[in-house]
Amino acid sequence: MKKGRLASVFLVAVLVAATALAGCGKESEGKKLVRIGEVTRSLFYAPQYVAIEKGFFAEEGLEIELTTTPGGDKTMTALLSGVIDVALVGSETSIYVYQQGADDPVINFAQLTQTDGTFLVGREKVENFDWSVLKGTTFLGQRKGGMPQMAGEFAMKKHGIDPHADMEMIQNVDFANIAPAFASGTGDYVQLFEPTASIFEKEGQGYVVASFGTESGELPYTVFMAKNSFIDKNKAHVQAFTNAVYKAQQWVQDNDAATIAETVKPYFENVELDILTSSIERYKVQGSFAVDPIVDEAEWNNLLDVITSAGELQQRTEHGTLVNTSFAETAVAGGK
Repeated sequence: MKKGRLASVFLVAVLVAATALAGCGKESEGKKLVRIGEVTRSLFYAPQYVAIEKGFFAEEGLEIELTTTPGGDKTMTALLSGVIDVALVGSETSIYVYQQGADDPVINFAQLTQTDGTFLVGREKVENFDWSVLKGTTFLGQRKGGMPQMAGEFAMKKHGIDPHADMEMIQNVDFANIAPAFASGTGDYVQLFEPTASIFEKEGQGYVVASFGTESGELPYTVFMAKNSFIDKNKAHVQAFTNAVYKAQQWVQDNDAATIAETVKPYFENVELDILTSSIERYKVQGSFAVDPIVDEAEWNNLLDVITSAGELQQRTEHGTLVNTSFAETAVAGGK
């Protein structure tokens, strides 16, 4: 990884770990408390909210405390310092930590999404979008080194666009402020998650012209991960956690977007139900929700290709180094 803000944050997190909260969950009413930090609140993570709302975690003897920790750097800092037990974040963050020489590496154990979750949004409706129109435009991008930006650049390069030479790339806007910045007039194109993309369409502020998820292929885009030490000390609870995730994934596969939207509505109280439904349908159609929690080697290698293309990888970190598929495989087999 190139030296920069993300690496610095990781190093700081390691230094403060000794004084932070312990990484193990607490017991509450006979259930094991597991603290999850999600990198953002998004319909992209619908199966996670389903697992909570449908009681799948509770069935496995777990109590969930969910916190949104905006941005991959903040989420990983919370994990490394013991403020949370499990992070829901892009797999690239575990690679960055490992390549900084972490003594207690972060292990990917249950995949939630298997494509990029962002969409290319422009200011005008386009019937037959051609990627070449991006040349000479201003693109409001995501954080350097983060999966949305890297997957976006990977997709553009597939279509002959050099994102840093053929357009003006803006990357100094915080994640939470990207959508408001575009709405206020910054940039010709922007990269947005759902439900924001659909809200923009409904309000006439922007229109989806392409899917970065479709273009960048399958990869472990968002994964549940924990420090190796936490997994070693809590194997039964990590298995229970993974079992619940798989139950939710099956439920999402078996139910339509409207039913899923009703279930996850408590997490998006300010979003209208029709927007929730259309957003979930968009993710289901393009296969963004992983059908099982197994992080397979082909997806991992695609991830490494995306990171390498972005110039953010020191060396390829092989699948077996930072991925533990045993919990997911046991969950799929229906065992304990």
